[in-house]
Amino acid sequence: MPHSSTPAPNELLVVATGNAGKLREFRELLAGLPFRIASQADLKVAPVAETGATFAENALLKARHAAAITGMAAIGDDSGLEVDALGGAPGIYSARYAGPAADDAANNAKLMAELGRRPLAVRTARYRCALAFVRGPADPAPLTAVAAWEGLLLDAPRGAAGFGYDPYFWLPDLGRTAAELDITEKNRLSHRGRALLALRDALGGA
Repeated sequence: MPHSSTPAPNELLVVATGNAGKLREFRELLAGLPFRIASQADLKVAPVAETGATFAENALLKARHAAAITGMAAIGDDSGLEVDALGGAPGIYSARYAGPAADDAANNAKLMAELGRRPLAVRTARYRCALAFVRGPADPAPLTAVAAWEGLLLDAPRGAAGFGYDPYFWLPDLGRTAAELDITEKNRLSHRGRALLALRDALGGA
């Protein structure tokens, strides 16, 4: 680990998201590290166009953009749902599956329509997350982490926690959806939680 990648005490770290649910998870999992966390929305940074072909490419685009606008270290996150029966869709388009201004309800409605009456056994899916940390916009050695979370998709929502596709994302071993987990349990199991823990380790966190 290069020494220059270690955060300075009380440094402001920008999370390249405007999603309040994601920001809560970042704050929970990075608590105790020696920097303060703000979202790019807090700092009035407009989101960058997600032109990458993969989650990893988009995560790095977001991180470099936030760092360039703010002059601060930044973490980019790109994550989404891959559904086997739909050829991996919605994938990198998960947040805008039903259109550029789509909300969670619209995205979930489209997903359910696309899946139709397929039985649960073939509704296999996974959440995937890629993270990128950069010291600045031209950081030549960004830190990266990736993780996936396997599950099945129900045909009706369960649970009121979480966000995105969580109410439909069924975890057979637990007998619950992602939206029925409290934040501590979700962060221990989820794609973003495990990717963030790996990134935390890379940043020198305990």
